[in-house]
Amino acid sequence: MDRIIPSEETLTVEFKSDRKKLSDDELVEALIAFSNTEGGDLYLGVEDDGRITGRHETHKDFTQLSAFIANKTVPPVAVMVDQIDAELPVIKISVAKSRSIVATSSGKILRRRMKADNTPENIPMYPYEISTRLSELSLLDYSAQPVPNAQYSDLDAVEREHLRNILRSYHGEEQLLSLDDEELDKALQLATVVDGKLIPTFTGMLLIGKKEPLRKYVPTAEVSFQSLSGTELTVNESFYLPVLAAIEKIFAFLEVRNPEQEMEMGLFRISVPAFDKRAIREAIVNAFVHRDYTRLGRVFVQLSEDGLSISNPGGFIEGVTLENILTAIPHGRNQVLADALKRIGLAERSGRGVDRIFEGSLIYGRPLPDYSESDATSVKLFIPTSLPDKNFIRMISEYQNQTGSGLPINSLLILNTLKQGRRMTVRDLSEETSLPEARVRAAVERMTEAGLLDAVGNTKGRSYILNQKVYQDKVRYVRQTDIESIRYPELVRKLAEKKKAISRKDVAELLHITPPQAYRVLQRLVVAGELEQTGSGRNTLYHKK
Repeated sequence: MDRIIPSEETLTVEFKSDRKKLSDDELVEALIAFSNTEGGDLYLGVEDDGRITGRHETHKDFTQLSAFIANKTVPPVAVMVDQIDAELPVIKISVAKSRSIVATSSGKILRRRMKADNTPENIPMYPYEISTRLSELSLLDYSAQPVPNAQYSDLDAVEREHLRNILRSYHGEEQLLSLDDEELDKALQLATVVDGKLIPTFTGMLLIGKKEPLRKYVPTAEVSFQSLSGTELTVNESFYLPVLAAIEKIFAFLEVRNPEQEMEMGLFRISVPAFDKRAIREAIVNAFVHRDYTRLGRVFVQLSEDGLSISNPGGFIEGVTLENILTAIPHGRNQVLADALKRIGLAERSGRGVDRIFEGSLIYGRPLPDYSESDATSVKLFIPTSLPDKNFIRMISEYQNQTGSGLPINSLLILNTLKQGRRMTVRDLSEETSLPEARVRAAVERMTEAGLLDAVGNTKGRSYILNQKVYQDKVRYVRQTDIESIRYPELVRKLAEKKKAISRKDVAELLHITPPQAYRVLQRLVVAGELEQTGSGRNTLYHKK
């Protein structure tokens, strides 16, 4: 009989012996740690080494056990309790990841982590970790808090004027320019009133704080920039500067290391940079806005021959994953800081800066930005270096000239997926881009009408390819559009050789076509004497002769 209880403990699996009755405190603390981390399952009646020894008789009443746990946790934790009938009865207590900080009724707050030997443990959650956790859940805005012991004079008048200049240059909210210093600081929440005195917030200290107070009160505000030529460091600088000054310094480093090449587009010439400047700006601003200032670490920018890397302490905010990064509802870790940068014009006002980052690669036909190295403690963005796809750029440029507007990010993602010379259905595109099918369908219909895509096949089995204007030669385009008469028989023959016997369903799945279309392909091969048909109706099979 297969074991239905995990064989070892993990971050989300805990074993507890119940032979001598597990203490109430130890039971509640284990569940609290799960709740404050990723949730999980506690198996009551299993030893640390995985041996099943069974639950204690006092834990047989599930309703009483659930009520006890709720009464001993603040806020009350709801659990699911089930009995697993193994060699001996085992209680499985499941708890979800909490949307707030949970404590025992006696005031203990714990979390779960993996030790160096890859075994889990429950440890206290310290004050700075509580702030981090709340900010991840969007329940605490660190950037809005007043800076303890700081004075209003710790804000720099020169940096405030720098802020005003940025506001003018980037066309921020013009009405902010008419405010005096104190009014401006209050409007952008750079300072707040505490006990009748104006005190800098962390947003104020980060944006326009003097260097020494900034380093004293926000010691995590370090920034580093590296430039590599092969394995040799050509630039390696670390600095503590207000965010506005730090961003401009990074821009200056990158500006002289971002070569452009010119392309002829009919009567016009356009410049194509190695890295899109607006995308870089959004990526760097995002690193400062979304970093966790309660964690040790720094915003780190590295330029190499392979590409541009930008990383910051603090994982993705709750609800954001690698799969939904382009579709998740925008919300930040430091909302006041983000709002200030939007209002002065430095950040994307829609809150969709990540769209701009992806667009900066997509419009040039380059590989997508990569967040795959991100983890629970940091976000790492890599924008690879790549030659632009001139035919793809020409297609996008012609569309923009004709319509007077750019393509939305969903359309660019779909075009990029099809650019590999592939023919795909709406379902295929949805899986590749992680976009809902309804959005994909609406986008491909618009782009087909606009002449960017060509539809192949009937409505039910329709697939899409890029319009011939993006292909460098007609042969590649014909190969895609005429794939039914050229490639289908070859693919079906290979499938028949591999499986010995194939059905109409097998062929429909292989070629992404409807069952009637698959039937016609199979019948042509039968008539040609390449396949032999046996059975009838749903039991019909086709064999290689």
